[in-house]
Amino acid sequence: MIVVKVGGSEGINLQLVCQDIASLVKEGKELVLVHGGSHRTNEVAEKLGHPPQFVTSVSGFTSRRTDRETLKIFEMVYCGEVNKGIVEMLQAEGVNAVGLSGLDGRLLEGRRKAAIKIIENGRRRVLRDDYTGTIERVNVHLLRLLLDNGYLPVVTPPAISTENEAINVDGDRAAARIAVALKAEQLVILSNIPGLLRAFPDESTLIRHIKASQVEEYMQHAQGRMRIKVLGAAEAIKQGVGQVIFGDGRIPSPVRAALAGQGTVIS
Repeated sequence: MIVVKVGGSEGINLQLVCQDIASLVKEGKELVLVHGGSHRTNEVAEKLGHPPQFVTSVSGFTSRRTDRETLKIFEMVYCGEVNKGIVEMLQAEGVNAVGLSGLDGRLLEGRRKAAIKIIENGRRRVLRDDYTGTIERVNVHLLRLLLDNGYLPVVTPPAISTENEAINVDGDRAAARIAVALKAEQLVILSNIPGLLRAFPDESTLIRHIKASQVEEYMQHAQGRMRIKVLGAAEAIKQGVGQVIFGDGRIPSPVRAALAGQGTVIS
């Protein structure tokens, strides 16, 4: 079992990702694809007059400020345009893909945060109207139902809260939770850089291998959104995923390249 997470940053080539995944599936590999859509969401939010806002938690992680209007835009792009676009590409490659959000069949379920503590202009602030949360349960039965009947699940946030509200959850951590739940051997996280860089954005400073016991030590090298990817990797490794690879989603055969060790390998 391989879980692949492809980010939504500018520069990622979804066509190449889908072609590579299709070839792996045709070879008999069991696979689940998880995706984001951040760059396109930002574009659409700007056009709709509700520009994106990002907040930084007291622990230093950056996330999207998700009020109810932002959540609607998020669903429109992630669950609609991006998810169905990926499904269309995979169908064109001969793979019977099924697109699902974490809402569908309670695929991804968790608790909405009552409040989040952020740092704004050097001061602490509490947000109470934010629709974000953390995944606590994966509907493995639904994923296995699809996989065992020849379908490729294509999964995207948001998730469903225990109070039956849509909640924005991080895609990298969602992929990590799915990988753990399915007892995946490998979790591949593709983004618009070749892996974890010792001196971002210098791509020549790629860190090629990290021992599982040292993942958290390398958090110091993670900038911006990469911090949450490293956190997701640490969670996956701790809970039994054999290998996590940060790979380059801009190149031909990106998943195969990552599986061959081209990127940052955590094992």
